[in-house]
Amino acid sequence: MRSERHDGRRPIVAVTSAGATRDGNAPARPRKNRTFLVLNIISIVAGIAIWWGLSLAGLQFPTPVEVVSAAWKMTLDGTLATDVGASLGRVLAGFALGSVAAVIVGFVMGWYTVARGLFEPWIQFFRTIPPLAMLPLVLVLMGIGESPKIFVIFLAAFLSCVISTYQGVVNVDKTLINAARVLGASDGTIFGRVVVPASTPFILVGMRVGLGSAWGTLVAAELLAAQAGLGHRMQSAQLYYDLPTIFVGIIAIGVLGLIMDRLLMIAGNKLTAWQENR
Repeated sequence: MRSERHDGRRPIVAVTSAGATRDGNAPARPRKNRTFLVLNIISIVAGIAIWWGLSLAGLQFPTPVEVVSAAWKMTLDGTLATDVGASLGRVLAGFALGSVAAVIVGFVMGWYTVARGLFEPWIQFFRTIPPLAMLPLVLVLMGIGESPKIFVIFLAAFLSCVISTYQGVVNVDKTLINAARVLGASDGTIFGRVVVPASTPFILVGMRVGLGSAWGTLVAAELLAAQAGLGHRMQSAQLYYDLPTIFVGIIAIGVLGLIMDRLLMIAGNKLTAWQENR
């Protein structure tokens, strides 16, 4: 419904309807989300079609039907649930510990110059060493239980996230900090009300990168020392040239990683609702 009134200068227009707000921009985001979802579906269908075409063209790929059959068999005998549970538990533990430690260390490095000087050389040193290169040493020191697997995942997530957090703190607009000081805010208030919110987008980006590193590290760790898990199952299938089972493991890892990444994106959108996005 459109209504106008004149105050002697120009008409003031108010627009009210079920699908619009005063500025008329509200429907843009749902429309954008629907378009994005449609593109996702098209991409997935196209990917499956290409995969099926490659398998029919003579390449040594199992068809999607064979992979679904293998997944169904693994579901019925319980091996898929066991492997997914083992791998997911390791990733969640290592990723959570690594992310929390990275946020704490990143904030300390960004806020205190002394801490930056002490920690940065070591972090940069270990960032150049793949976490998997540490695995033989970790296995010797910690054995072949769950601890070494979780530790290398922790290391991968920590090293991926800590630099993003640190960069987020040091890149906070100094004008905001100075304005808060002029208004009489203490260092603690500035840190909690200015630095932390401004750094949140950087932290979330680092966590998403760390999540990918965590899954990649997990598979390699399970290939070397595990009694259950998706990586262990893929290694066992390799010995018998069981390509459908290998594909089940690959797809399961990809789906789990995608779901966790989307959950991080949803959380990030809620935490950074104040930020303008394209």
